[in-house]
Amino acid sequence: MVKKNLPEYMSQIPIEVQLSSLPTTPGVYQFYDLEDKILYVGKAKNLKKRVSSYFNKTHEQGKTRVLVKKIKSIKHIVVPTESDALLLENNLIKKYRPRYNVLLKDDKTYPWICIKKEKFPRIFPTRKFIKDGSEYFGPYTSMKTIHTLLDLIKSVYPLRTCNYDLAQDKVSAGKYKVCLEYHLGNCKGPCEGYQQEEDYNRQIQEIREIIKGNFKSSLHYFKSRMKLLAQDMKFEEAQLIKDKIDVLENYQVKTTIVNPKINNVDVFTIISDEVFAYVNFLQLSHGSIIRSHTMEIKKKLDETDEDLLQLAIIEIRQRFNSQSTEIYVPYEVALEPHLKVVVPKLGDKKKILELSERNAKFFRQDRFKQIKIIDPDRHTNRIMGQMKKDLRLSLEPRHIECFDNSNIQGSNPVAACVVFKDGKPSKKEYRHYNIKTVEGPDDFASMEEVVFRRYKRLLEEGEALPQLIVIDGGKGQLSSALKSLDALELRGKIAIIGIAKRLEEIYFPEDPIPLYLDKKSESLKIIQQLRNEAHRFGITFHRNKRSKAAINSELESIEGIGEKTVEELLKNYKSVKRIKEASLENLAQTVGMSKAKKIYETFH
Repeated sequence: MVKKNLPEYMSQIPIEVQLSSLPTTPGVYQFYDLEDKILYVGKAKNLKKRVSSYFNKTHEQGKTRVLVKKIKSIKHIVVPTESDALLLENNLIKKYRPRYNVLLKDDKTYPWICIKKEKFPRIFPTRKFIKDGSEYFGPYTSMKTIHTLLDLIKSVYPLRTCNYDLAQDKVSAGKYKVCLEYHLGNCKGPCEGYQQEEDYNRQIQEIREIIKGNFKSSLHYFKSRMKLLAQDMKFEEAQLIKDKIDVLENYQVKTTIVNPKINNVDVFTIISDEVFAYVNFLQLSHGSIIRSHTMEIKKKLDETDEDLLQLAIIEIRQRFNSQSTEIYVPYEVALEPHLKVVVPKLGDKKKILELSERNAKFFRQDRFKQIKIIDPDRHTNRIMGQMKKDLRLSLEPRHIECFDNSNIQGSNPVAACVVFKDGKPSKKEYRHYNIKTVEGPDDFASMEEVVFRRYKRLLEEGEALPQLIVIDGGKGQLSSALKSLDALELRGKIAIIGIAKRLEEIYFPEDPIPLYLDKKSESLKIIQQLRNEAHRFGITFHRNKRSKAAINSELESIEGIGEKTVEELLKNYKSVKRIKEASLENLAQTVGMSKAKKIYETFH
């Protein structure tokens, strides 16, 4: 049953009234704006419940809030099942291309392998799909795959490459002559009747199976033929057949990924971030991957992975003309009733699902590398969006500051503050701090002091505050930093986290349970880079301070030599080594003869 579109005056009817008239059956809904332009197409198991959810809850994503504000009329189509809704949704999206829907488009023209409908069929690659009765296998995502397959076929089966019309009457009349391919052994000469059509067609049938990934019939035929030739003492011909068997078996071993019993199966997995999703498709035949493709999808609203995967499966299967009746996916999805949907848990099926996911991840990494070079702004926006999601922030952390304390047995305590802007170090804004109010090695009190000093100054000078503060340390250091934010009335205005080194645990205020990010997470990598940079910057300052203190103490230990004299000596000689090597006369020119004698006699 199909519900007719609503009349034009529906845009004047309040949304509440339009919602009340929606059915609770499966179907497809369409949102329109004031000018009756289509905004969005969606599917639903329960139309009334799904469409009402847009209007009775607060949406986190800005684009969804904007969409809801623009909706002035709602139209719907009732369908028998949820799978029918999925197919109809896909067709309507492609037809109307609504602004707020993801568009699963691909401008590429993919190549096919064609077995031409003719006497003694030719086999060749093509990008043109002509409906003339010829057989087309594919499409393939790579021309390299096609060439590899055709090279295998040509090395095993002699096929004609000419475009002659090999009708029986023309061949019998002797209209054609064999060419160089015949003399090279690449063709058996059907143009002069040297090869029978029945024998040629048997080859074509075996080639069909090879293209599908099934080598069984070809290997069986060649092994039987080889034995017969060997029995007849035709060892040279038998050896040629054996070479063909070796070629086929070698190719089969290389292409068989899992159990050969896994046949005629499509595999789909999805990985996603805040902005994009990546769906990988593998097609298996007799344990071999005969097709692989990864689709990049740009998100428009807050689409779930399940919704995107459903759309992608429909689109990819249509695009690649898949006839598989079994599908492996990472979780249950609603598809056409005739498809067998399997969620593998272990064994060979689980391995192939993991392989598909790895393909999606590799594709994503390659895209990131390309985008980083070609479009650095898009790369930054994606990273910031991902950090916002991973760290549960209300704002993207465009400005991050990280603090670290450095002291050795309480001597020369210092702290460092490093600043990252858009995920990159802003070194001109790095700051060192000498700890002034803390006696001895007290990391907690030192952290409290330096955080207070940093943000008190930023507030006094009217400088921009960061969106995120990272504290190098666990719950103790984080609590100390929070005391300073409370004192400055900045609690809740700046997000703050602590990172503990041992297990890379991330702590949030007033949350005893730490967050563990994936070790390969880009958000974690940026936090680690911040922490390491703060540590490096602080250690360098601490080391320099200790060295200076050691030098000063060595010179100031000489009786009669004070701080000002030390400063004068270092200003002129740059190091203690040069002071030690200086003559009495040179020292006297800098600090006078009386002090020069004391220094000279100490070192000599």
